Amino acid sequence: MSEAIRVLGLRKSFKTQTVLDDVCFTVADGEVFALLGSNGAGKTTLIKILTTLLRADGGSAAVCGYDVAKQGRRVRESISLTGQSTAVDDILSGRENLIMMAKLRHLSDPKSEAERQLAQFGLTDAANKPLSAYSGGMRRRLDLAMSMIGSPQVVFLDEPTTGLDPQGRLAVWETIRAMGKSGVTVFLTTQYLEEADSLADRIAILHNGSIVAQGLAAELKRLAPPPKLVFSFLEEGDMAQASGVLAAYDVKSEALTLTVTTDGSVGQTTEILSQLEGAGIVATFAQKPPTLEEAFLTIIREGQHEPQVCVK
Repeated sequence: MSEAIRVLGLRKSFKTQTVLDDVCFTVADGEVFALLGSNGAGKTTLIKILTTLLRADGGSAAVCGYDVAKQGRRVRESISLTGQSTAVDDILSGRENLIMMAKLRHLSDPKSEAERQLAQFGLTDAANKPLSAYSGGMRRRLDLAMSMIGSPQVVFLDEPTTGLDPQGRLAVWETIRAMGKSGVTVFLTTQYLEEADSLADRIAILHNGSIVAQGLAAELKRLAPPPKLVFSFLEEGDMAQASGVLAAYDVKSEALTLTVTTDGSVGQTTEILSQLEGAGIVATFAQKPPTLEEAFLTIIREGQHEPQVCVK
């Protein structure tokens, strides 16, 4: 597949603080790519470089085949950027905001483009309402609709659901999924691990200025601690007895619940269940597979992975 974004050896410092250090990755055309990292990891700095708002100190980056340092105008013509705060005009209606953006993009028929985006993002019924009447999720969807004016090839979304309630977040997720299905390349930064797990084709983790892991969500989850069995009990006596039966395993107890770390094999799971059944212990259980959050925390807290080496 052709590359929508290519980053090679990117470096950026502010005075004595190194923010990006030899960062390398690629994003394929039509891919939803999520960049994860703690606060201050350098996610927004990286987006600013890729969108020509900031110059790197070293290395190179290309978006849609254009060098971000040397061909900034061509890059800006090919992309859109939605930042952490909505960039909408509160005085205008939703329709007027979209028409204004279409005019700024020098489109030949701003009104038709506005109607198309209103329909695509489910905002037609609220088109004439002032922005003061929009919920947080609606404002964010309008912001995303404005970013799609002019059919950009790559859309950068910098923590697009920050501050939204669960309902608003889910609505924005559906919007991002639709953007990806339409063939647009989406570069997403987020602090919500479940967001990346749900939306992204591939994920990269930025830590201490470097990419320390990247791949499919399923691949990253293999870096997490082993899967677990979670047992729930009705009586404290049953839980205490079960804890004794399973003393040979890594067991943690909390509020009538035992969590047993396993090796993930069918054999060991069957063995644990057989031991509890043989002791006559009554409990319900659920399997808890590794999560992306566990993988993320393992990587950045335990320092199990070194920065990935760039292929020049």
